[in-house]
Amino acid sequence: MKIKVCGLKYPGNIKEVTGLSPDYVGFICYSPSPRYATELNAEMLDTLPGTIYKTAVFVNEDAETIQKLVDNYNFDAIQLHGNESPEFCKAFKSKVTVIKAFGIGENFDFERLNQFAGSVDYFLFDTKTDKHGGSGLTFDWALLDNYKMDIPFFLSGGLSPENLAEVKEIKHPQFYGVDLNSKFELEPGLKDINKLKKAFELLR
Repeated sequence: MKIKVCGLKYPGNIKEVTGLSPDYVGFICYSPSPRYATELNAEMLDTLPGTIYKTAVFVNEDAETIQKLVDNYNFDAIQLHGNESPEFCKAFKSKVTVIKAFGIGENFDFERLNQFAGSVDYFLFDTKTDKHGGSGLTFDWALLDNYKMDIPFFLSGGLSPENLAEVKEIKHPQFYGVDLNSKFELEPGLKDINKLKKAFELLR
């Protein structure tokens, strides 16, 4: 199972987190978020291990801005959390790994994802809220049984030290990785290294 730690913000904390060897690290490039990565330094990001996918998270951002940040910081992946179209996603797929996020609620229609076939590398299933992620809330994971496509997905939304053992019991064939964020923090953007260490031990 792949591990993504999202919402990193502070250089020293980023170094500590990457020392745990996650598979992906996420940086929020969306100013309304309390985890908005305002202190990113391109030189510091270049020192991170090449085995870790540096992921930029956007919400309804324009293509020019996304491309500029990808170029400036050498991001390996982008995660799109807004209303981005399949065509918009596909325009980046040959340049970086594309993760398209969807908020999942009781009435979510997984059939709507079919139009993204060939346009994204992964989906990320988060809890449906008005905040575009980082809510700390879970959704009913039984809903994942309604997902029938071949595109692998990350699970997000309220993952915590208390429910990771249940996460390991999810047997969906396309379950690719977990996205750890708000429940592993001392404050928004500052990750609790001890909690993350325990999570990594459990998941791996």
